[in-house]
This record gives sequence, structure tokens and C-alpha cells, in this order.
Amino acid sequence: MEVSYIPLYVIIGYMCLLLGLGVLSSRLFRGTSQDYFVASRSIGPFLLLMSVFGTTMTAFALVGSTGKAFQKGIGVYGLMASSSGLVHSAIFFLVGIKLWAMGKRYGYVTQIQYFRDRFQSNFLGYLLFPILVGLVIPYLLIGLLGAGSVIGGVTKGMFPETFTDTAGAVPKWLTGLVICSVVLYYVFYGGVRGAAWANTFQTLVFMTTGVIIFVLIAKALGGLEAASQKVAEVSPKHLMREGMIHKREFLTYFFVPLSVGMFPHLFQHWLTAKSAKTFRLTVIAHPIFIMIVWVPCILIGIWAVGAEIKSPPNAVLAVMVKKLVSNPYLVGLVTAGILAAIMSSLDSQFVCIGSMFTNDIVLHAYGEDKFSDQQKVWIGRGFIVFIVLITYLLSLLEPRKVFDLGVWCFSGFASLFPLVLASVYWKRVTTAGAIGSVILTIIAWFYFFQRSGYGKSEGLVAEMMPVTFIFAVSAISLVVISLMTKPMPDDVIKKFFPASK
Repeated sequence: MEVSYIPLYVIIGYMCLLLGLGVLSSRLFRGTSQDYFVASRSIGPFLLLMSVFGTTMTAFALVGSTGKAFQKGIGVYGLMASSSGLVHSAIFFLVGIKLWAMGKRYGYVTQIQYFRDRFQSNFLGYLLFPILVGLVIPYLLIGLLGAGSVIGGVTKGMFPETFTDTAGAVPKWLTGLVICSVVLYYVFYGGVRGAAWANTFQTLVFMTTGVIIFVLIAKALGGLEAASQKVAEVSPKHLMREGMIHKREFLTYFFVPLSVGMFPHLFQHWLTAKSAKTFRLTVIAHPIFIMIVWVPCILIGIWAVGAEIKSPPNAVLAVMVKKLVSNPYLVGLVTAGILAAIMSSLDSQFVCIGSMFTNDIVLHAYGEDKFSDQQKVWIGRGFIVFIVLITYLLSLLEPRKVFDLGVWCFSGFASLFPLVLASVYWKRVTTAGAIGSVILTIIAWFYFFQRSGYGKSEGLVAEMMPVTFIFAVSAISLVVISLMTKPMPDDVIKKFFPASK
């Protein structure tokens, strides 16, 4: 069967469009560090919705959820999608708006700046930096692993003489190199404003192509009813939540979506909002957008069982597209949409890490007055390049399942959620409580992560997600240590709780 190169040409064209968007965003860049790191706090409702949603929808949501549904059935939707829709919006409303208000009032640019000021502790800031960066890097790896699997599946057989080790498919190392280079280009020049514009474009692309791929695959399988009936014949358990996922595992997945409250890149996007009213559209539309993206991916995953697809979980989506979508232009467009979802998260995370290094390490240690605005931007850019290089090199190591690696990353952030919630709502929380909680949380996380084979599995304990126990350690230690130590000074309480007397 003759191999068509058209999908690859479409993907290359999409990458060129992103490079063009990078040129445009660089021209909109105002040249200041405030614009590079928080877009001068000028982002409106639509761009905020697109950037926040785009940065939370990763290879975990598309590639990972499809592969997980292929393994465990339709219950995967309930594991993450339905709970995420409600939990994310609640956090945006209850935590995001408050943090935005404090950020605007006191000029915070990063999450660590807020925590350092809230708890009056330099040590807490230096403690959080390596932890947050360490948890973001697996998040970045999810994107590169997912992109490699998708491109490998779509381009299989295109270059049989050039890439003999991958059955003629574009190898993961080359895919990762191209993805990193394109994202680095528009982030390097445009900062968080460039990321916001790119996220908006890419979110529209992957949502539209998601619907297209769903319709085309359903049609190729004879319609929704026929596709589901085939699954019922081959593996009825895939259509039954109880048959594939234990109830305790299902219920304890609830903790995972709490991770958005501690995502440093999401915190940075919140700070870009023009006003509190800007959050309204995000709070309302976010759950709807999650449904639009996740439902097709989950169904395609279980339909792959009925179609008797033989594939590693990470490659299921790409294999289904290549096998069932006959038009090569559409195959290319759909693949570009998948890459759009992946890249819309990478850019925000790269900018965020550069921002934290610049503001929380360099400027905090040496003083802001020691550097010009242009120097601050270049410090951020330099660290972004360093992190991109490290992430790329790590992506060349032994691969992990995208979904499971994502769950471990999110579990770490979710377990730190009691810290941000207490900082916003509980006056009695103390510096010692915050530091003790963070240290014990990361020890507990690493113990369970090591126990799982460093992300090779979810590492269930008594059929429950490990995040259940790590979250408990975090919350209990935060409360107990805070109650055992001296309250924060009155001036700090009044600063962050203005209504307090």
C-alpha cells in the first residue's frame, strides 16, 4: 500500500504557522519584564479562557486518556474529566480570583513570590523552587512523549530506508527536537503574551479537530451505536465502570484535579487577567470545554478495543486516526490538532519556569535594582533554554505511559493544594506549618513514586490512589504544626486579610 506524505506536509505547514505567530507576538512584545512574564496584566476574558484551558489540556488529556480508556474502559471519563470540570472551575473561582487580586495589589509575578511574602520566609521560597520545577519537568515530558507517539504512528512507513529502527516512522528524538524548537522560538521572543496568543490559536485548532476526528472515526466504524456494539461483543467490561476500575480507585481520583490550584504556570496565567470579571467566562466555559475534548478521546479509546487495535497505549489515538481516516489531508489536520494540545501546555510551562528562576532566585538573591529590565528578560530566556534542553534529553530515556506519568505529576501538585487553600482562607496557618507540610509532603510523594517503579504504574495502595495518603499527610501536618506554633504577626494577617481587626 502506497504511503502518503500529505499528513506530514500538513503538520509542517502547521509548524510554520506557529513560527509566524511567534513573529507576530514578538512584535507585540513591549520590551519590559512585566510584559514578558505577566503580559502587563492586560489579558481579557477570551484570551484568559483559551490560555488557561489550553495549558491544562495536555497529551495527558488527549493521548493519555485515549490510551487509558483503551486499557480500562469508559470509566476513565469519570476518573478525571467529569470531576476536573467541576473542581477546576471551583478552584478558579475560590482560589484563582483571590490570588489574582493579591498579585495585582502587591505586584507578584510568580507563585513563589506570593508564598514567600504570605509566610514571611525566604527558606520556603527556596524550598518550593526545586520542588515545583521538579514536578513541572515530568509535565513537560508528558508532552514530548505524547507528541513522539502520535507522529510515530502517523508517519509509520514514510521513511523505510532512513529510519529503519522505527519501521520508517519519524523517530521520537526528531519529533521532540522540532516541537521544542518551535515552542522555544515563540516563547523566547514573546514571553507569556506569545504563549497566550499561541494557546488561543492552538486551543481552537485542537477543539475543532477533536470534533472532526470523532465524527470521522465514528462514521468509519458504522456510527456510534455500531462502534459501541462491537466493543460490547469484544470486551463488554470496557463499557462497565465497575468491571474495570475499583470503586476506591475511582473515588480517590477526585484528589488529582486539585492540582490546578498549585500549578505555577496556571498561577502565572491568572496574574495576566485584566480584572476579576475576566474570570467569569473561564469559570463558566471551562467544564464545557473539558467535555468537548474528553468525550471524543474516551470513546475513541474504547472503540479501539472493538476495532481490535494492537498498539501501545500512547499510540492508540494515532493508530486509530491513520487506520480509519482515509483522507490524508484530514489525517494531517487531526495530527496537527493533537500537537496543538500538547504544545499549548509546553509554552506556558517554559515561560513559568524562566519567570520563577529570574524573580525567585536571581533577583531575590541579588536585588532587582542590580539588573535592567532587558537583563531580567534575558535571564528568563536563558533559563528557559536550559530547561528545554534538559527536558528534551530526558525525553530520550525509557518512555513511560503518558497517563500514569501525568497522574504522578498531578498528584504532587494536588498534595500541595492544602498549602494554597490555607494561605488564602485560614488566618491561623503559620510559617512552620507551611514549611513542615511541604517537606513531609514531598517525602511522602517520593516514597510512593519510588514504590511505583518511578512512574511505571499508578502505584495503587489498597485499591486507592497514592495521592489520597500524600494529601492526608500534607493537610494533617499543615494543621497540626500550625496549631502547635506561634501565629503569624498581626501586620501579616491584616495585609492578607484586610477585613481583619
